[in-house]
Amino acid sequence: MEFFDPLFWTALMTIIGVNIVLSGDNAVVIALASRSLPADQRKKAIFWGSAAAIILRVILTVFAVKLLQLPWLKIVGALLLLWIGVKLLIPEDDDANIAGHEHLGAAIKTILIADLVMSLDNVIAVAAAAKDNIVLLVLGLTISIPLIIFSSTILLKLMDRFPIIITIGAALLGFVAGDMLITDPATKSWVDQNAAWMHYSIPLLGAAFVVGLGLMLAKRHHAASSGSSVSARESA
Repeated sequence: MEFFDPLFWTALMTIIGVNIVLSGDNAVVIALASRSLPADQRKKAIFWGSAAAIILRVILTVFAVKLLQLPWLKIVGALLLLWIGVKLLIPEDDDANIAGHEHLGAAIKTILIADLVMSLDNVIAVAAAAKDNIVLLVLGLTISIPLIIFSSTILLKLMDRFPIIITIGAALLGFVAGDMLITDPATKSWVDQNAAWMHYSIPLLGAAFVVGLGLMLAKRHHAASSGSSVSARESA
């Protein structure tokens, strides 16, 4: 396809459309991972996390078809995503001795890992739309950067006002992880033939697992922090 070929632009618009539709959960991850940072570092985490995630997504998309033919890959990714969802519900300690760049680095790392895991289905759709055209692939994914950044910025503002969104976002990660577990090549055929009901129940179970375990660990964390504060006051 040439640059001025209508098919080129049709394919490019398709890639951008796929990213708009499928990047909602990625925006949730970025917003969740950045929520505990100071305002100035939030912007850095969103920008660098999104940009690095897009670059990784380009690389992954080039090899996507072959990668996703391998069994167990989605299952491993799903388990990792479940833990990321749980971890995002556990409040961070306010430690003045921890430098800001360490928080920023941790946020970017979380964004990269989660985005990479959650983009497995996304990259397949993008690769199909690009029709083996690397220029189209890079252009389409690069254009999606501001779309994801914009969505993440809006979500961050909403999270500050409505903390329940954090729990909903974590549940979404659990839902996606559950779907990945049953759509892996190692499990999909059996599920389709013998237990189609799992397509609905397992994602919901994943969401419930993340929220339940995350809130339980958050409660323990809060109790431990309260106990430490009381001990510190008594010793003082």
